[in-house]
Amino acid sequence: MSEPLYRDPAAPVPDRVRDLLGRMTLTEKVGQVNQRLYGWHAYERDADGRHRLTDTFRREVAAYDGMGALYGLQRADPWSGVTFAGGITAADAADITGAVQRHVVEETRLGIPVLMVEEVPHGHQALDGTVLPANLAVGASWDPDLYEAAAAAAAAELRARGGHIALVSALDLVRDPRWGRAEECFGEDPYLAARFTEALVRGMRSQGVGVVLKHFAGQGATVGGRNSAATDLGVRELHEIHLAAARAGVRAGAAGVMAAYNEFDGLPCAANPYLLTELLREQWGFDGIVMADGCALDRLVRLAGDPAAAGAMALAAGTDLSLWDGAFPRLGEAVERGLVAEETLDAAVGRVLTLKFRLGLFEEPYVKSSESPVKAAELSERLARASITLLEHDGSTLPLPPVVSRIAVLGPNADSVPQQIGDYTAPQRPGTGVTVLDGIRAAAGPGREVAYARGCELVGGDRSGIGEAVALAANAEVAVLVLGGSSAREDGTRFEANGAAVVSSGNPVGMTCGEGVDLAELALPEGQLVLLDAVAATGTPVVAVLVQGRPHALPDLSGRIGALLSAWYPGPWGGRAVADVLFGNVGPTGRLPVSVPRSAAQLPVFYNGKDHGYRGYVDQPATARYAFGHGLSYGRVTYGAPVLSRSSVSADDPRLTCTVTVENTGRTAVRETVQLYVRRVSGGSSWPRVRELRGFEGVELAPGERREVTFEVTDGTLACVGRDLRLVVEAGGYELETGPASDRTRSAPLIVTSG
Repeated sequence: MSEPLYRDPAAPVPDRVRDLLGRMTLTEKVGQVNQRLYGWHAYERDADGRHRLTDTFRREVAAYDGMGALYGLQRADPWSGVTFAGGITAADAADITGAVQRHVVEETRLGIPVLMVEEVPHGHQALDGTVLPANLAVGASWDPDLYEAAAAAAAAELRARGGHIALVSALDLVRDPRWGRAEECFGEDPYLAARFTEALVRGMRSQGVGVVLKHFAGQGATVGGRNSAATDLGVRELHEIHLAAARAGVRAGAAGVMAAYNEFDGLPCAANPYLLTELLREQWGFDGIVMADGCALDRLVRLAGDPAAAGAMALAAGTDLSLWDGAFPRLGEAVERGLVAEETLDAAVGRVLTLKFRLGLFEEPYVKSSESPVKAAELSERLARASITLLEHDGSTLPLPPVVSRIAVLGPNADSVPQQIGDYTAPQRPGTGVTVLDGIRAAAGPGREVAYARGCELVGGDRSGIGEAVALAANAEVAVLVLGGSSAREDGTRFEANGAAVVSSGNPVGMTCGEGVDLAELALPEGQLVLLDAVAATGTPVVAVLVQGRPHALPDLSGRIGALLSAWYPGPWGGRAVADVLFGNVGPTGRLPVSVPRSAAQLPVFYNGKDHGYRGYVDQPATARYAFGHGLSYGRVTYGAPVLSRSSVSADDPRLTCTVTVENTGRTAVRETVQLYVRRVSGGSSWPRVRELRGFEGVELAPGERREVTFEVTDGTLACVGRDLRLVVEAGGYELETGPASDRTRSAPLIVTSG
């Protein structure tokens, strides 16, 4: 008897999909679009300490004679409760994923392999998975090439352990830094996020991993920075700001997108046919999968009436694969009740099967090794160094000179690896990572005295430790004050059904950031501000280092401290990266991916708002404390005016070059990030924005070196969202601006003529 067509690797994928669909029962089809089981419920340890498959897993496979996808088999964190005591380590992974796959393939009628779906928020969220800096730190590097290499390394780890699909936050933007998930964003700017999203997809695809991009669409625009809340978002704002990264990811070959929790125009994203069908599939031509966010489809019951109707609503809108909900398991009932056509279900199943064929699962369903050929720890540390951003400097305090022999390291974030690695991280093995205190001690060497005091707690106003910190600072030649926030999930943290932390004014924990941890006030906690004031009052030069997952609102620190650095969440080895910058082993190269506000009261403060010429509030400026793109170095770089190769172009052929001369007039080698912005000053079909980032390039400059940086300007550089909501180059007057930050640019005029 000959093999069925779907088993023929030489046959075209569409033919294989049609053949397999034609053989499937309704129950088997429903099984392929379900991702109901939490992966850590699929295995357990026996009395001898060996892993085995659970009856829960076997029953789930038997219920549908197959399984579409298994989420988080290797996930480990406080929510799942998975630790080294019983979880899957790198050494175990190949055997356990192999056992799961073997059961699904060999114990079902059609032998369709299961997709192994894993969280990769900043590295694989599994025991022994390498943790990368959080996305906001990645954005601060302004180095997509470095991130592409790190993403490839993370994907290699995932693939070696049997994973197929990486769920990665990439599409959300920090439009309101009160939102607890700000750390998961590459920044506030659509162009910057798009470049990193492309790099992410390219890097992971190079290792054979499919990427599902989170979250589609507009989740960063929730009102008041409130997680999973409504968005006050018009269709133009959606297209101009919140879709650029998704477009870039789709073009780069993303395997899927995850429909976000938020609603758009009154409909949750997972049930929004405009987003998922008209825009994503029909206009963009996307043929990958749409996955629902965790338990999101259950929320539709309020609109649809019951779980079967909710599942039908999401399926008809364009959702292909569920996550943990009770709605999609009822799709068989929905078809039988006439709530949705079986052909609609077939389309979703076909997309899931297409992905499995494209990933080669039918030919090679089993992973061969748990050993990753690429090591990610070095790339994680390099990203951490690249992300450290010097916000304020008096020109002399840093780098710390060799004559400084007594250093006081103070603050609640100085000696904690968990507080520098961000939300959604697995437990780390003892001894993993380098705190800021550890890094300074190692860099200082045996000839220098490094004293430490915590000074205050991360949150609250307790002042009991400030006296000790002040005494150490007064006796030191420099004080390094490590402040900021934390997304570390502590013992006793409660969770929503989808894993978000339950943190409120009535249930405080040490978390100040992360999913479910939104802030109304962005200032540093009271105790930290008191500690800062007290240490600065000693007269000892102060270097403040912020370890944080969002930009905290900052007071004016000029003249009060010698330097201010943001290290973001730099990952496990971030302490060594901070020390390297402090001691001048490397220079600071990070640039702000997000504007730093003066207070929460002035929000929004993003740089690319609509250009209405607002003068500011009566009681404070409307401008940011530190603007998007800002970042200082230990040298001094001067910029010439931009020079255009053409002063006038047509909308049909807008190609030209923009060249700017940059010179390092200091005595230290620097890496400068030269930024290109576009500003529309007249014409067009809609009101313009103040300016928009459309290019950047990192250049190395030796002392005294002068370089010309040339940007190729194309239709992509000048395009805007037209009246039909499609990208178009419109006639009018423009300015091309270059500079070191969004608030320090020089411009050259450009006329774009019609036709």
